[in-house]
Formats: sequence, structure tokens, C-alpha cells
Amino acid sequence: MTLERTGGFASLLCAATYIFGFVFLITTLAPLGFGTQAIDAEAVVSFIQDRPGFLILWNSIIYILNALALAVLLAALYRRLGAKTPNLALVSLVLGIIWAVLVIGAGMIANVAVERVALIAPNDMERAVVLWETLHAVELGLGGGNEIAGGVWIGCVSLAALFGRSLGKITIGLGLLTSAGGLTTLIPALGDTAGVVFGLGAIVWFIAVGISLLFGPSADTAQPTSAKN
Repeated sequence: MTLERTGGFASLLCAATYIFGFVFLITTLAPLGFGTQAIDAEAVVSFIQDRPGFLILWNSIIYILNALALAVLLAALYRRLGAKTPNLALVSLVLGIIWAVLVIGAGMIANVAVERVALIAPNDMERAVVLWETLHAVELGLGGGNEIAGGVWIGCVSLAALFGRSLGKITIGLGLLTSAGGLTTLIPALGDTAGVVFGLGAIVWFIAVGISLLFGPSADTAQPTSAKN
């Protein structure tokens, strides 16, 4: 199997982690305030006491598994985009690596928070709440609460694909829209809504990229058209 085909499956896996995350969020975590600025820390700690494995599973899939799949996708997209826009492809690769590192870091911190809180809460609920709030803030800062790094990366990939005609027009348009949603999470008043736009847009974009890498022409058949971008 070629790198691009493998990257196609990795892109579909990225989409699957987002879908899992949304379903779990809506069905289980929404009552706790997850995904909003009104999260109930005490309720979360109580949830962790009862079912710590659920949050560890959620964190591991939406963060760690997603980042590992993203790493494979980065290599595949670098190969696809580099055939026509080598400079932008390299910038996209570096930006993507930064995002993948932030995502996997957020997942590790989130899981440590669950493990430590589960250990402390039975004896000191107040301390457990403070600890979870602190580590959760770090998690959000790395990427769980904003999508700046992801938005910039998807935007750069989309521009490279636009200049080099490396991906389909629909995929490029979805990427630019998703990128805008990610960048808008920087605005506190619009953060929650923009986060939803980014998440849903990313699902469709990852699927579109996956299909393109699996069934579109590979970089081996592409001819470089410019070395400027």
C-alpha cells in the first residue's frame, strides 16, 4: 500500500475520532457542561469517581488516537502537495506537526487529570476539584479549548491544494471554511459556536481528504508546475 493510500485511511480515522467525540459528548458529557464555558467541575469529579474509564477512553480516542492518525496523514499530504507546491507543503507539514504534538499533549494531560482526580477525590473532594480545574485549563490551552493550530494547518493545506490543484474544489472549500471556524475560536464570545463549526467541518473535510488520497491521482503521476509556492 502506498503512503498516500495509507494517509487516506488515516484521514478517515481522524474523522471517525471526531464523530466518536461528538457522539460521546452529546450522549454522556453534555449534562456536565463539556464543550461549553459553563462546565461543572464538581459534577465532572463525581463522574470521574464513578466512571473514570469512560473519560480515559474518550480522551485517548479524541486526542491520542487522533494525533497518531494525523501524523500519518501529514506525511501523505506532504507527498501529495509537495509534487506541485513544495514550499507550502513543507510549511503545512511543520504546522501539522505542531498541531499533532499539541493534541497528543492535551490527551496525556487530560488522562493524568482523570487518574489523579480519581485517586484524590475519595479523601479530599475540594482538592480534587481544584486539581481537575487546573489540569483541564492546561488541556484547553494546548488545544482542547481552541482550534488555532488546527485551523492554521487546515488553512495552509487548503491554500497549497488550491495553488497546486492537488485536491478537489469541494475539499478545498471545506478546508477554508473549517479553517475560518478554527481561527474564530480565538474570540471568546464566539468560541463555543466556532468550535462546533470547526469540529463538524473537520469531520467532512477529513472524509473528503481521505477519499481524495484513496481514489485520486497519486503524487507519482503529478508533474510539478511551480516551485514558488
